[in-house]
Amino acid sequence: MALPMDSAILHIATLLLLLLLLPHDTIAQAYSNVTLGKSLTAGDDNTSWPSPSGDFAFGFRRLDNTDLFLLAIWFDKIPDKTIAWYANGNTPAPRSSTVQLTNDGVLQLSDPRGQEIWKSDPINGAVAYGAMLDTGNFVLVGSTDNNSDYIWETFKHPSDTLLPTQVLEVNGVVSSRLTETNYSTGRFQFRQLQDGNAVLNTVGIPGTFAYDAYFVSNTFEANASESGYRVLFNETGHIYILRRNGSIKGLNLNDFPQRRNYYYRATLDFDGVFAQYIHPKNSNGSQNWSMVWHLPGNICLASRSKLGSGTCGFNNICNLTAENRPTCYCPPQYSKEDLSNIFSSCVPDHIQSCNRDEPGYSDDVYGFEELVNTDWPQSDYEQLQPYTEGECQSNCLEDCQCAAAIFRDETCWKKRLPLSNGMANSSVNVNGKAFLKVRVDSRPAKKDEKRKILIVVLSLLLGGSVFVNFLFSGGICLFVFLAYHKKLKKANKVKYERSSVGGKLCSFTYKDLEEATNQFREELGRGAFAIVYKGVLELGARKLVAVKKLDRVVQEREKEFRTELGVIGQTHHKNLVQLLGFCDEGQHRLLVYEFMSSTLASFLFQAPKPVWNQRIQIAFGIARGLLYLHEECSTQIIHCDVKPQNILLDDCYTAKIADFGLAKLLMTDQSRTQTAIRGTKGYVAPEWFRSMPVTSKVDVYSFGVLLLEIICCRKNVPVEILEDNNGEILTDLAYDCYCQGKLDDLLQNDMEAMSDISTLDRLLRVAIWCIQEEPSVRPTMRKVTQMLEGVVEVPVPPSPSPFNSFLQN
Repeated sequence: MALPMDSAILHIATLLLLLLLLPHDTIAQAYSNVTLGKSLTAGDDNTSWPSPSGDFAFGFRRLDNTDLFLLAIWFDKIPDKTIAWYANGNTPAPRSSTVQLTNDGVLQLSDPRGQEIWKSDPINGAVAYGAMLDTGNFVLVGSTDNNSDYIWETFKHPSDTLLPTQVLEVNGVVSSRLTETNYSTGRFQFRQLQDGNAVLNTVGIPGTFAYDAYFVSNTFEANASESGYRVLFNETGHIYILRRNGSIKGLNLNDFPQRRNYYYRATLDFDGVFAQYIHPKNSNGSQNWSMVWHLPGNICLASRSKLGSGTCGFNNICNLTAENRPTCYCPPQYSKEDLSNIFSSCVPDHIQSCNRDEPGYSDDVYGFEELVNTDWPQSDYEQLQPYTEGECQSNCLEDCQCAAAIFRDETCWKKRLPLSNGMANSSVNVNGKAFLKVRVDSRPAKKDEKRKILIVVLSLLLGGSVFVNFLFSGGICLFVFLAYHKKLKKANKVKYERSSVGGKLCSFTYKDLEEATNQFREELGRGAFAIVYKGVLELGARKLVAVKKLDRVVQEREKEFRTELGVIGQTHHKNLVQLLGFCDEGQHRLLVYEFMSSTLASFLFQAPKPVWNQRIQIAFGIARGLLYLHEECSTQIIHCDVKPQNILLDDCYTAKIADFGLAKLLMTDQSRTQTAIRGTKGYVAPEWFRSMPVTSKVDVYSFGVLLLEIICCRKNVPVEILEDNNGEILTDLAYDCYCQGKLDDLLQNDMEAMSDISTLDRLLRVAIWCIQEEPSVRPTMRKVTQMLEGVVEVPVPPSPSPFNSFLQN
């Protein structure tokens, strides 16, 4: 909304006065000029060219856990040294690279061999010197009488951040980075267009083609003199669109703290949110940037480009967190293409073929996952009406191109892959349903076997006498009749079994599994009520399996067995061990799982310590699996026994959560339960012993303990404590070492982890939040996952045991 003319004139006059006075005032300050020929070298000495007050510095910043460097400007007085500008995000510089202000007045970045990596734009006029200003702007100053002309400046070439007094001109572009730690050009832009609008849009990468905007400032006017042409970020923290007639339109009209006490920045984050942050100047080290304003209000709903994937990657579902940040997750039977990037596309775990000769063609192996308040609004290829829900499902099942269908108000929208602009929100698809086509039967087709039998029968018929053919034909008819009735009876039985156990599991006889395990010969492990054996089954191909045999069939165990079948049969996630089938024959109760190579326990507690990055990815996978169990499957599952022995690893070290036999299940309209103590010593949450209601936060506590073990490669309760009460409990030691800055003592000289100090600090903070004694203080697994992946900041955690801390103080 444009301000009244008197107010507008006052704002413009003040703003122009600030802009006119700023260069003279800044240059007049006492500081050391960067003379022509001066240079910096990328290394560990962290030399830089500081601003007069020391608020900002220009130089090299090392990228985490690499030997590569960014040429950057950063806030130099705050602990995390937040980067405000960078030159070479797409091409990080190796160690010993140099940046020089050449005698020609050009900033040039070269690698150790002298090859050019980046340089500032060609200039018109002579350069006298360079200077790092207190505004965060690095300038090349012209050699004129008043030394006030900036021939080149970083403010005219922004990366992902705008600073107070910075102006974004027509055709100016602010680009996000690719991820939080990858400074390559990302998928989002903030631009000032020639038509007068300032917009946020996604972009096709690699490339610069801009897709449809997900925010528009609406400052375009038919009369060009009234259109916008500049984005201004003034010293009071307000961001305006300046129109050519002198009026302004405010983007953020909030009142902000006085700038003399706070640093300001406006950043287009890697998730596409354009956010304004403030940070206390007199920070004690525990304070972080606080978001005070952002665009758009809900990026998941705002992004509806016809091209590209939307806010998240293809085949994703976007959901807004409580912190107004987008989070992206895969729908059932889809997995992340890049596990290190939550915004990467999801790929289906099954292949639907339109070739009738391929096993994936048959429509009887497909069904639907029903999703509420979910839609992919830009993926329609057919609209059918009037239609019933059943007709919509049938039409999609019969169409090999159909990957999902939306049914609402007697209308059926069919969608094909890849699905784009996926979103989940209470305002989305109200009174409608989303049906995602998924594979429900993995058994191989027997078309080839039937074809061979048919050839044999025809050969006999054509080669025999009439009488023999008559007898043979009669026999075939009788055989077909009996086979049909047997098949019908079996189909009804299978239909009953499927309806009672989830619809995706194979039913095996006890003899099948006895043969598969070679008379239950090779034992993989045993628990309180089951023994697990290694086996081989023919499931389209020879497949290693783990067969879990319940050794005592009593009422309690049989109930748990049925619970596992009914719930786990409907779960599907990359970080969960897949249940393939079952045996429910007489007194025999067995479960058939996919086979895994090893457990986290055998992987983690060994010498030498496993690779740090591998441990991080395992932790991320476990967190995603627990998030799925708690929030994303149809029936909430509380595991209740999260420990290294129940985390299995495949050949690629992908973490998969196992053993749901102890899980306490809740319907979606319940939130807590009260039951007998379950779990393993050292991983059990305190509320189990306090007669408190048990919620999903018990798994959060166990995950916190597990995360500390992954970080430190040591057991929470050492063998020494179990045997003779000697040694230290890891959860107690971790908080003490973190507070006292003695991470070397905690990690026992793990130099690989210590060299990645920012990730280490984040993971330790998350772990300490998870092991808080008070359940309500612990984060949810969704928040845990976001903190681990760097989507949200992790505040400094309090003492896990407030009472013990009080006694110590």
